[in-house]
Amino acid sequence: MTPKTRLGSVNYLNCRPLVHGLGGDADPQFTLRFDPPAVCAALLDAGEIDLGLIPTIAYNDRPDDRVVPGVSIASEGPVASVALFTTVPVREIRTIALDTSSRTSVVLTRILCARRFEIAPAFERHAPDLASMLAGHDAALLIGDPAMFTDHRAIGQGAVEKIDLGEAWTAMTGLPFVWAFWAGRADALTPAAVERVRGAKAAGVTMSDALADAYVAAAPQHRALARRYLRENIQFDLTERMLAGVRTYYREAEALGLIGAAAEPRMFALDGAARG
Repeated sequence: MTPKTRLGSVNYLNCRPLVHGLGGDADPQFTLRFDPPAVCAALLDAGEIDLGLIPTIAYNDRPDDRVVPGVSIASEGPVASVALFTTVPVREIRTIALDTSSRTSVVLTRILCARRFEIAPAFERHAPDLASMLAGHDAALLIGDPAMFTDHRAIGQGAVEKIDLGEAWTAMTGLPFVWAFWAGRADALTPAAVERVRGAKAAGVTMSDALADAYVAAAPQHRALARRYLRENIQFDLTERMLAGVRTYYREAEALGLIGAAAEPRMFALDGAARG
């Protein structure tokens, strides 16, 4: 029996349209597990998964890998789920607590601090709990569900401001931001398997309301927000314009010494022919 391809996805709402119908005991082709973004990248490095929905920045650690074409978690303008929460005006921020779940957003925060906000704060990694993060820092980076569903207005007597980092990036560059994409070794997927992953995205996007409802079933007060997020904030394609956003992000990170040489994303083959 041919071994199943091991998929690793992030454990947030935004991935659900990409993985619907993949994995599970009845799937003869794929297994699927969910982890925080940084863990997903580490599992790919360790060879414990074959294809990971990895943070965009992690691709620079594995530039010989291939990316599933046409599929990503991206945004243009407000993303809602990646934000800097601050108790002071932006220009007065001196310390930022950084969500330990994140890699891509941590680098983006450093870029925006240097290039858009024009500040040079001290950074400290911290578990993603907004109240405790802000107890010892001027500001906090949160990603994923905590950034979207946490009521920051209930902290600090309403004195906490939420700055959407997707919106800040697009305002600075005029480009979308790609938060994550599927990547793995060049031999991890056959062209037929690539098409199945792409097809899962196409099908999942058409049922985003149902997937949002199921995800927040235990917290129905979040239903409207979850639906709106998948419909309006998150984009699931990987267009040439989105790839221009990826390249710009890598160049900005390289210029600040946050990564080595910027990698050029290379795609899995769709029809047996190499695609760059």
